[in-house]
Amino acid sequence: MKLVRKNVDKTGDGSVTLVPEEPEDMWHAYNLIAEGDQVRSSTIRKVQNESSTGSSSSSRVRTTLTISVETIDFDTQAQVLRLKGRNREENQYVKMGAYHTIDLELNRAFTLMKPEWDTIALERIEMACDVTQSADVAAVIMQDGLAHVCLITSSMTLVRSKIDVAIPRKRKGNVQQHEKGLNKFYDAVMQGILRHVNFDVVKCILIASPGFVKDQFYEYMFQQAVKTDNKVLIDNKSKFMLVHSSSGFKHSLKEVLQDSAVIAKMSDTKAAGEVKALESFYTTLQLEPAKAFYGKKHVCKAADAQAIEMLLISDNLFRCQDVATRKEYVQLVESVRDSGGEVKIFSSMHVSGEQLAQLTGVAAILRFPMPELEDSDDEGSDGSDSD
Repeated sequence: MKLVRKNVDKTGDGSVTLVPEEPEDMWHAYNLIAEGDQVRSSTIRKVQNESSTGSSSSSRVRTTLTISVETIDFDTQAQVLRLKGRNREENQYVKMGAYHTIDLELNRAFTLMKPEWDTIALERIEMACDVTQSADVAAVIMQDGLAHVCLITSSMTLVRSKIDVAIPRKRKGNVQQHEKGLNKFYDAVMQGILRHVNFDVVKCILIASPGFVKDQFYEYMFQQAVKTDNKVLIDNKSKFMLVHSSSGFKHSLKEVLQDSAVIAKMSDTKAAGEVKALESFYTTLQLEPAKAFYGKKHVCKAADAQAIEMLLISDNLFRCQDVATRKEYVQLVESVRDSGGEVKIFSSMHVSGEQLAQLTGVAAILRFPMPELEDSDDEGSDGSDSD
């Protein structure tokens, strides 16, 4: 997603102009646009023309309309987003208040106007527009003296850094120069990884090369990490994966990504963090039930007590039509973050998001046990039918 213009004031009122560049961006737009928002975009309108003789003909014209959104239809298979609503600005083809359906198109800008932009909506824009936020796989393709540090999103590969270092050849009695050149090259690649890879987002880093270059580099990098006490590298050692490539050029990445072991590792990346969080919730629920709760009522009470260590919430809840309910969930997320808790927003398009939806879409792991929440549940269910 490309951000063209952002004009949001301190009160949260304003507009944002975006260009969807890939099918996944339609999913972000679906999560951003709510009923009651205004959307301005170029669209096709069927116009009836009547001639002086009384005969009528219809033609399709392209015009720019601003509609007040009433219904939102997202086709997950075709990745098409349709917005239906009344026209807010009269023009020569469409009367004020007339209904129109806008199909958001790839590579065509649209402007979204909201009466109030909350933190969740602004974060969604940041996530959609910042490639590093969605690139959860990184790759280093290398050979002696040449390396490319790449970021891989679900639909594109970006070369973040090209490292080209001349390494003197091994000669009799001149081995030191060769080793010095190699170490200089390895150090440049290591700095490239540290500079361009966001370890909070990236869940898998592929190191590929012909021969043993990758193994020697990997060994050098972690020797240096131990020497300099580089916590970032040491803590993320398990994310590195060594694979074979035919060269250190970018085109070799294609064969690397077709490796069955790499495919298996990468298929886990998209929702790995969410799956892990959900597993952690289920384990806590089993072993320490007073520290794991789901359902809006219990989770909100735990948030009021600043007891939430990790909040698990489905993005589905932020698409609810009732503005007051959406605000409650936004405030819940903000209060958990303010009290130092971690928030995981699950995509309802992932399996883990579907599982969370079965738990009402909101759950929490607490810092300390709150058995009184269990008691309040028992009290509340005394007068009702038991499960």
